Amino acid sequence: MTDTALMTDRYELTMIDAALRAGTAFRPSVFEVFARRLPGARRYGVVAGTGRFLELLADFRFGDDELRFLRDEHIVSSELLDWLGDYRFSGDIRGYAEGELYFPGSPILVVEGSFAEAVVLETLALSVLNYDSAVANAATRMTRAAKGRPVAEMGSRRANEEAAIAAARAAYIAGFGATSNLAAGARWGIPTMGTAAHSFTLLHDSEAAAFQAQIDALGVGTTLLVDTYDIEQGIRTAIEVAGTGLGGIRLDSGDLDEVATEARALLDSLGATGTRITVTSDLDEYAIAALQASPVDAYGVGTSLVTGSGAPAAGMVYKLVARQGDDGAWVGVAKHSEDKASKPGEKVAVRTLEQGVAVEETVLVTDHRPTLDAAAAGGRALQVPLVQGGEIDDRWLGRQGVAAARERHDAAVAELPNEAHRLARGEPVIPTVFR
Repeated sequence: MTDTALMTDRYELTMIDAALRAGTAFRPSVFEVFARRLPGARRYGVVAGTGRFLELLADFRFGDDELRFLRDEHIVSSELLDWLGDYRFSGDIRGYAEGELYFPGSPILVVEGSFAEAVVLETLALSVLNYDSAVANAATRMTRAAKGRPVAEMGSRRANEEAAIAAARAAYIAGFGATSNLAAGARWGIPTMGTAAHSFTLLHDSEAAAFQAQIDALGVGTTLLVDTYDIEQGIRTAIEVAGTGLGGIRLDSGDLDEVATEARALLDSLGATGTRITVTSDLDEYAIAALQASPVDAYGVGTSLVTGSGAPAAGMVYKLVARQGDDGAWVGVAKHSEDKASKPGEKVAVRTLEQGVAVEETVLVTDHRPTLDAAAAGGRALQVPLVQGGEIDDRWLGRQGVAAARERHDAAVAELPNEAHRLARGEPVIPTVFR
């Protein structure tokens, strides 16, 4: 059982079943993914996971195993089973290009199709976009706090196996330079890094023997972990073994500001002025920012990154915003619940710029099928075609999709006003205006 099509909640299928009986299952409909607010009162969000969602959509099929499960568990009717057996998404999807920034109310993903074929994608879309964007939201804050110093993703051991790969991908899109996860490197073309853990040092009879073994295997350009025993002695031993051309040392414990300052002074006194210092040990964006004045050359981040640094989900929702009535006319629909209200109608979005700086997220609400060209007249169009007539645009897939998303993120962040990068809680850096 591949389970691809079962990456959904039961109520999506029971809704379709009931709609089939009512004769409304195939009404043309428009669903929208958006976030009511930014997680953690952050200044902007990053769209990540779009390419992964599209790849999963390509394989979203109800095969014999999936249908047998639904039948044996009496989850849906035989009529719906027949329809699911032939399911292929045949509609259109457009959305913010992966790597783009979003704000409250941004129409991040717009799914057009029959109610039945669109509603069944809710959980798939949200499970991917909510997690990947949460990681990207954390990653962009960390890379901005690092102010140009390299940041590497090292969180695989703090997430489940597939989430670890997804997190590495999202972090890379949002500016991280490398990952320790080899599957992410193989699948997405992300640069990989890593040398040795404390267990490698403990394996050998002495720290010097461990360092020598690593250098024999990886060369003097490697990075030696020097805090297994005593940091000062570890640094001295590292230089004795490798010479002053040692590539780097890694510090994984203690007061990193103090330890890094002392390490830099010791390395310089030993003649290893070019040896770089990498720090790890439960870093987040605040810890990275606090180390700005320290002689640190690079950072490695794990737990905080893969858990969204306090905001493990991006808070996105998937809502029906328009449908056709029996008379063929389009009707905007919306939820009115307190604190959970949404805007009815199909939407397009543009980012208004003044002298190259973003000043407003403008969302145009229409009662007809809008075109991206019409929206572009009011600013930089934010939505791009992702799926047309069921055919996925492969520009957004695989390694090329990841590379394009990373470029899109860099360009979008460059448009933001300076206050966007403050780490303190606050309002979105630009307002969202509905027109």
